[in-house]
Amino acid sequence: MLVPLRYNLRSLFGRGSSTLLTICAIGATVAVLAGMLSLQQGFAVLFQERGRDDLAVFLRKGATSEGESGLTLEQCEILTKEVPEVERAADGAPLAGAELFLAVRLRKFDGGETNVAIRGVQPATFAIHGDDLRIQDGVNFRPGGDELIIGEGLIGRIADCRVGDTLRINTVTFRIVGTFTGKGGYRSEIWGDLDRLSVALQRPVRSRVLAKVRPETDLAAVQTRYESDLRVQPRVETEREYLTSQTGDLSKRFRILGGFLAVIMGLGAVFTGTNSMLSAIGARTHEIGILKAVGYRSMAIFLSFLGEALLLGVLGGLFGCLLVLPFQGAETGTMNQTFSEVTFAFRTTPTVLLQSITFAALLGLVGGLFPAWRAARMTPVQALRRS
Repeated sequence: MLVPLRYNLRSLFGRGSSTLLTICAIGATVAVLAGMLSLQQGFAVLFQERGRDDLAVFLRKGATSEGESGLTLEQCEILTKEVPEVERAADGAPLAGAELFLAVRLRKFDGGETNVAIRGVQPATFAIHGDDLRIQDGVNFRPGGDELIIGEGLIGRIADCRVGDTLRINTVTFRIVGTFTGKGGYRSEIWGDLDRLSVALQRPVRSRVLAKVRPETDLAAVQTRYESDLRVQPRVETEREYLTSQTGDLSKRFRILGGFLAVIMGLGAVFTGTNSMLSAIGARTHEIGILKAVGYRSMAIFLSFLGEALLLGVLGGLFGCLLVLPFQGAETGTMNQTFSEVTFAFRTTPTVLLQSITFAALLGLVGGLFPAWRAARMTPVQALRRS
């Protein structure tokens, strides 16, 4: 026979200040954990939502990112025109284009400087992305012109990044003619004509080739085919695979940092919960004696107090999640693997909420384990004598 739940609920309400303190302690811990998990989710989804399996990324062999890759003009011509798996447009032109990527130092609106990704692209790039990339304000840049378009994520964060402003890159002055919206990290980049940016940035090589490939294309076979070709020996993978490799390290750091902070703060929350439950037992020894005297067994007493601690943990978890929810959609920035700043939003997903509440419940159980065991060990005579 179990102790009625209403007994535990009445106890929690009866010692309101102690209950509130425990809920706040657990809630603060859960808020930190949920916040870090929300950052990790926002950063991971930022790139993975852009990743497509029908797009192939060609990098220099041995390169781990486009920031350290380098392909010659001849190699880019081979990859864009000679790979049979690349799809072609209605006019017969291959849906493949070379790109140049470099992080440059620009001023921020709130002071200081940060690295911003600049990407030189060819007209084919827009055909490859299709509806995933749209001009939001102004117009697109003219091929061969000293014009730029700005990703929407940079507006309000980087100085001189509005339509009509000018941006000087080395000795070349570019005019900003439009803003664009796109999936993932593109929204934190500046785009312009490949050849003009190559001159301005003094980069004669290209960073990568992006191509739309036919369905069911085996990119591993494509890479194997070129291993013995002395002209070009690229690293080939889908865009989704490439972006996953770029986000793995930072996502792992978010999880490790969140776990470390949660453990440190969780220890404090456990001690708070333990003290709260021990105080409750000290004040309720008479009640425990009566429960034992009327026939409730030790296991029922143990489960009753452990359930009370679990309920405290869950309430603290819900409170912590409520503290984090107002930040849903809030944007922040960080450096990615290419050492350029990207903006991303907090994403407090159902998975994050479930993990956070589960962690809070675990804190409650750990904090209530010893007090529940202590209460269960009391005999009716001991409990009534202490009262």
